Amino acid sequence: MDTYVEHNAKAWDSEVEKHTIWTDGCTKEQIDKAKKGELDMVLSPFKQVPPSWVDDIKGKNILALACGGGQQAVLLSLAGAQVTLFDISEKQLAQDAAYAERLHLDMEFCKGDMRDLSRFAESTFDMIYNPTSTCFIDEVLSMYQHCYRILKPEGQFLTSITNPVLYLFDEKKALRNHLQVKYTIPYSDLKSLGKKELEKRMKKNDTIEFSHTLQDLLGGLTNCGFHLTGIYSDTAGFMMIDSYIHDCYLAVRAEKCL
Repeated sequence: MDTYVEHNAKAWDSEVEKHTIWTDGCTKEQIDKAKKGELDMVLSPFKQVPPSWVDDIKGKNILALACGGGQQAVLLSLAGAQVTLFDISEKQLAQDAAYAERLHLDMEFCKGDMRDLSRFAESTFDMIYNPTSTCFIDEVLSMYQHCYRILKPEGQFLTSITNPVLYLFDEKKALRNHLQVKYTIPYSDLKSLGKKELEKRMKKNDTIEFSHTLQDLLGGLTNCGFHLTGIYSDTAGFMMIDSYIHDCYLAVRAEKCL
């Protein structure tokens, strides 16, 4: 496993300890809705997934990929799916395990690098549910190939990608609603930052992130054989960025067609 992947595992453990919104589990309202088959959950950062994307999951075998934190995987299980959760962070997985025990859910938990899904047999899953996470790996094509292989024919791959243009800007200034172009893209924390800045980021337990080309993020799906059957965009949650860039994240539904 690459060093940066091991670092990101610890960084997400740290996020759990901080009780950030990506790790703090689902609400009672979401749980009650899911028990009725109504899924109020996200794929991109903020917008609710269209009901039509997740309306036929009861009894289906779903891989919740990089999906820890007591959120989406729990809701999918409550709605009647057979859920396997795969995540790099032990504490993220523990969040889901705690929910599963409390709610009497039969879920399977796996720890690992999302770029390597070789433990799963071909044509295993009806759906793969992958919230925004490809920004934490250095390349996406091997992950896409694995996802295509382990999906059943006509299986659905739901993922969310980060618009690479977001990585052009100075992050600290963007948080203060001031946009200043600082980097070239494709961006990599490992290559785009200076040595001291990278060391500081890692010491703070910040995640290591990467942008990717749209050719890889979208073209990579079609090159693997996926057919794109749905796309919607979402915001970043920062006023200045959202006022200039309307498609900060793209939620994508792709189907394995043979």
